[in-house]
Amino acid sequence: ARLLINFLAPGAALLQVAFQASCVQRKHDMTTASNIAELLPAPPASAALDALLDDLRRRHGACVNAVLLYGSCLRSGDLHDGLVDLYLIVDRYRDFYPGRLKAFANWLLPPNVFYIELPVDDRTVRAKYAVLSDRDLRRGTTRWFHSYLWGRFTQPTAIAWSRDSRARQQVLECLAGAICTFLNRTLPRLPASGSVQALWQQGLQLSYGAELRAERSGRAGELTGFGADYYQAATRLLAGSLRYGLTLRDEADGLHYQADIPAARRLASRLTWPLRKAQGKLLSVLRLLKALFTFEGGLDYIAWKLERHSGQHIEIPGRVRRWPLIFIWGLFWRLYRRGIFH
Repeated sequence: ARLLINFLAPGAALLQVAFQASCVQRKHDMTTASNIAELLPAPPASAALDALLDDLRRRHGACVNAVLLYGSCLRSGDLHDGLVDLYLIVDRYRDFYPGRLKAFANWLLPPNVFYIELPVDDRTVRAKYAVLSDRDLRRGTTRWFHSYLWGRFTQPTAIAWSRDSRARQQVLECLAGAICTFLNRTLPRLPASGSVQALWQQGLQLSYGAELRAERSGRAGELTGFGADYYQAATRLLAGSLRYGLTLRDEADGLHYQADIPAARRLASRLTWPLRKAQGKLLSVLRLLKALFTFEGGLDYIAWKLERHSGQHIEIPGRVRRWPLIFIWGLFWRLYRRGIFH
């Protein structure tokens, strides 16, 4: 059942099996992981972050291995500016949840997403946290056909807390794996040469296009502009670990690349990315529906997020609130027609 959910696009499961052998990457050793650690941003020194970490560890106990922080609040350093994006990396789903239903949902279509808000210094800090097992983090950053995890974790990510050095090392290896997977999957669809900033911008646009998202069309450019030093350093570090030859050279306008990719691989990439896009949009809808049951105030959160990224007001009709599984499809379609989703 899990395979059917995770490969909903027609033919995606067959392509995943066909390319599995070629998608296996070199194991990242401790030296590579240590170098990745030097590139990662430090979590902000914040009473709000401390309060969130303390509360999450109190709620969920010893099964949490690490907490990752990413997104707009990490970039701004202000955890009161919007909704804090966290990932909780856990041992096993069945140990994390008191019941089996949510554990099964998390296993079937990871991650589950939850909401938390806390009073801190006479203000309220709000966060959503996604729950992901060690196993799914590793598979999602190195083996998944879809870009949901390896696309996200190529972006600067802070390890806000880890249980011990082993847990931290595992996360670092996964972050390095995400960057390699991203470059291996996107390079065959990109020009054979160009600037590294354009490489990342166009690659992130591919990844964003494979989901149902409300971000503005220039979002990938904003991200690569903000994290230009990080992306260049990550490319230098992992260029030798890719499946393809990637030559880097410094020029007056920045770091440039030359990729040696066989024509057959470029053709295969032209076929797989449309499937990845179709699969991703279906999975995005399913994750939104699942969030209605795991995310307190899920409909209001969806409306808030869409308003924030699109600049348009979103009204949730009463019948959608009363019977979401019946009427939310019409709402999604109307929002899509308005250009809220793309």
